[in-house]
Amino acid sequence: MRKLYLFIFLASIVANTSQAQTRTTRIGYIDMEYILENVSDYKEAKAQLELKAQKWKQEIESKKIEINKLKEGLSTEKALLTKELIDERETEIKFQETEMLDYQQKQFGADGNLMRHKAALAKPIQDQVFTAVQDIAEAKNYDFIFDKSSDLTMLFSNKRFDISDQVIRVLNRTEKREQLTKKQLKEQEAKENIENAIDENPAMKDRQKVLDDRKAAREKLIQDRKAEQEAKKKEYEDRRKALQEEREAKKNGTVSEPAKTESTKTDNTSKPATTTEPKATTTTEPVTPTENKAEERQKLYEQRKKELEERKKKILEEREAAKKAKEAETQKTNTTNN
Repeated sequence: MRKLYLFIFLASIVANTSQAQTRTTRIGYIDMEYILENVSDYKEAKAQLELKAQKWKQEIESKKIEINKLKEGLSTEKALLTKELIDERETEIKFQETEMLDYQQKQFGADGNLMRHKAALAKPIQDQVFTAVQDIAEAKNYDFIFDKSSDLTMLFSNKRFDISDQVIRVLNRTEKREQLTKKQLKEQEAKENIENAIDENPAMKDRQKVLDDRKAAREKLIQDRKAEQEAKKKEYEDRRKALQEEREAKKNGTVSEPAKTESTKTDNTSKPATTTEPKATTTTEPVTPTENKAEERQKLYEQRKKELEERKKKILEEREAAKKAKEAETQKTNTTNN
């Protein structure tokens, strides 16, 4: 019922304000939960608190297991125990159950340590959020700003009235400014002015999104080209190294050939000289290095020629795509202006 009265009261204020003033009433809202989840300090502290809560849960679970063991032991030995011993064991079990429930309530109750820690954790961030909301409201002439995650029921909320991202940017700017130099502060202020202009103009926001997408596409294309060039360079270096190793191997083979024939002769002194293998090895004609170089140069020339043609074709396609995109943007801008 209180929520209904509050909603009617706010609606009447908005109606009276719109009638009394000539300008349009500006209304915005924030989502406090969304903002807290996107603040780094809060996320780190929340993670530490969750570790504590996990530890408390483990302690409670181990206590439950211990109590269940006592109950099972009593059930097994109940026929052998006297009434006094049974009452004593049941009293002990009841005492431990009460102690466990009290500990659970202390840690996870409505006024327990977990809730108190959460409130203490969110309080400084909430204060910063309220300050940022007031700054945004004064700078951009907002009449009302609501909290979507509060007790006020919002039956419908248009996304374009959500200023949560603006609040997060203000918080991040405040944190970054403490670590920036004068030059970096000027650059940051220029960037903030652009962001504020984008927030004020939805059409500019869409245009900026298109520009950002193009910039990302260009950067990706440059990275792909660099990677392709590095791969080609590595392939060329590997091929050149392999050729050098092959030449060295051939060179070493021709130099060591006489020594090879001499060793075969000394090994076969006890046998009749019926074969002429050393002569056969010395009479083999080695492949001249000049022929290999000519073939390799021809292959490299053909490959480079092919790569240049492919690159030229790719550049022409990119220019054509950029031209079409520019024409589409110009047509969209003209349609919006009309």
